Amino acid sequence: MKQKNHKEIYSFRSISLMTVVAVYFLILVGGIVRSTGSGMGCPDWPKCFGSVIPPTSVDQLPKNYQEIYLEKRLAKNERFVATLEKLGFEKAANRIATDKSILVEQEFNATKTWIEYVNRLIGVVIGLFIILTVWRSFKLWSRDRWIPILSVFSLILVLFQGWIGSLVVSTNLLEWMITLHMILALLLVALLLYINHRALYLDKEEKALDEVPLKLKGLLILGTILMLVQVVMGTQVREHIDQIALQLGGLMRDTWVESAGMIFIIHRSFSLLLLLVHVVYFIWVFRYTHRKSSSNMWSQVLILLILFEIASGVGMAYFAIPAFLQPIHLLVGSLIIGVQFMLILQLKTQKGLTLISNPA
Repeated sequence: MKQKNHKEIYSFRSISLMTVVAVYFLILVGGIVRSTGSGMGCPDWPKCFGSVIPPTSVDQLPKNYQEIYLEKRLAKNERFVATLEKLGFEKAANRIATDKSILVEQEFNATKTWIEYVNRLIGVVIGLFIILTVWRSFKLWSRDRWIPILSVFSLILVLFQGWIGSLVVSTNLLEWMITLHMILALLLVALLLYINHRALYLDKEEKALDEVPLKLKGLLILGTILMLVQVVMGTQVREHIDQIALQLGGLMRDTWVESAGMIFIIHRSFSLLLLLVHVVYFIWVFRYTHRKSSSNMWSQVLILLILFEIASGVGMAYFAIPAFLQPIHLLVGSLIIGVQFMLILQLKTQKGLTLISNPA
């Protein structure tokens, strides 16, 4: 019986971790979609140009395809605006109703269409992983009911994320909709990691959590909040860059950064504050945890990710925002938040904890 329970826990944790990996892969592909300007490669959702398999040539589309899909998007936006107004979000509804950029319909581009199509296929794969996670979670119902309950909630979140994704398309990549889409992806990662963490400690054979003083965990929570703010600012910087690139027709890349304005300067300076907070955290980790503990090793990974994130940001600023660095920068930032959240779960606070005398 004990061996069966261990097998069920291991199976659930493996599936949930694979789902996390798939979500991160989708974030990377989403960054590629953004950096290549392929977000509107498919003007409708969930199909692409009305087909399960998208076209490869403009000759496969009707001559007035732009008008056709613009009308469909506008009709969907009208329903969305009406829903927002009923819920009391009049300002958000008015922003969508009056945004002229939504009226712009892009011309067909086979490469961009297929990049966006692959992005959607990966989203479907994640949906299947989530369904499998929910199915496996019910085997743990008798031991921890919150695991299947939260697993079902993760499925609901994925469905909601898919709906938001459809609105991102119908609103022609409206800025704040893209930011919301990104935040929901990070929320899904955090939820899956929490579920996985609960399942880990159902097995009594697993090691106990690292015990650390409250100030250490508090500093890590502060760092996580700051990183979330940084990610949101990063999406805003990206939105400004997209607007500048559109105005310049994709030319004069070396002027994009300097034209981004104050939001870029704040975003760049904020990285130094993030680094300072995490350096202090890293020093404290070495004082209060064993060198070979899971928390210590993941803290080292965290610092390396932050340094790499700063380096990739510097690379974009000084080398005219190379397209290949944009999705990498986005992915690493998302990985940082995932590692931070995982460490928060691993660290157990204890008042009056003394320093570890034998850290080896």
